[in-house]
Amino acid sequence: MSTKGKKIFLALTIVVPFLIYCVIYYTPMIKNAPFKSGEFVSLQFKWGVGKNLVNTYDSSTGEYQYLDGRDSLIKTNVKLRTNDILYLHSKANELGLWNFPPVIANTGADLSSDKILRYEFQFNYKRKSKKVIFMTDYSEIPKLRDVAVQMQKLIARSINDAEERYSNK
Repeated sequence: MSTKGKKIFLALTIVVPFLIYCVIYYTPMIKNAPFKSGEFVSLQFKWGVGKNLVNTYDSSTGEYQYLDGRDSLIKTNVKLRTNDILYLHSKANELGLWNFPPVIANTGADLSSDKILRYEFQFNYKRKSKKVIFMTDYSEIPKLRDVAVQMQKLIARSINDAEERYSNK
């Protein structure tokens, strides 16, 4: 068999079946992906201690309220730009938010504790939503804690940047 014939045989027996397998295996996953950026509806972000989380943000309405340094409740309206939403969606995808457990807390932790800071973030899509409750004292899986902290900081920074843009207008 000639060299050209060997290359063709190799391509037909290894490369082509592998490509077919990839297309058959991954196409349904991509089509049925539950969290697509085009289906994004809203983002809700809450934080604080205790049962009632006073600090909240809802991207669908733009309502943003938080306690400032003097414990005064500040209420404002802040809208995230499309770029901000796409950025948060892509970062959530990159960090694996969709695979996070619904509650990131130490075993037996009290989710309504008055002593431990709690964050809740929820990404709402047309067909599904993903809500994560993150307790800041979590220490069981350090890598999961680091990724949850990173996601929390990204969301907070995006909201604060949007607030600065609105206040400078």
